[in-house]
Amino acid sequence: MAIDLFAGISVADYAAALAWYERLFGSPPAFLPNDTEAVWELAEHRYVYVEHRPGHAGHAMHTLFVDDLDARVAGIAERGLRPWQRETYANGVRKIVYRDPDGNEMGFGGAPV
Repeated sequence: MAIDLFAGISVADYAAALAWYERLFGSPPAFLPNDTEAVWELAEHRYVYVEHRPGHAGHAMHTLFVDDLDARVAGIAERGLRPWQRETYANGVRKIVYRDPDGNEMGFGGAPV
């Protein structure tokens, strides 16, 4: 059975969010289904999308576990975004959290160094 994941993020200012997520993910959206949504394919059948829904903006919390955490964080920094929070858990797993202009959280986790 095939499953596609679409993780949604409500935003108040679509244009600002579009620019911010392009910097975060390092690319323009994979597709624009309409005038109020932008979709990035992060891995096969795994998508994150932003949608203009001002009344719901600022409440998303997503974490992506990646095998290249340090390189990913360095690339994001080159595109002008800085982490909001850095955590290292007791088992050595690391998590870097970014907040978009609405306060939505997008985290990247990685294995211990």
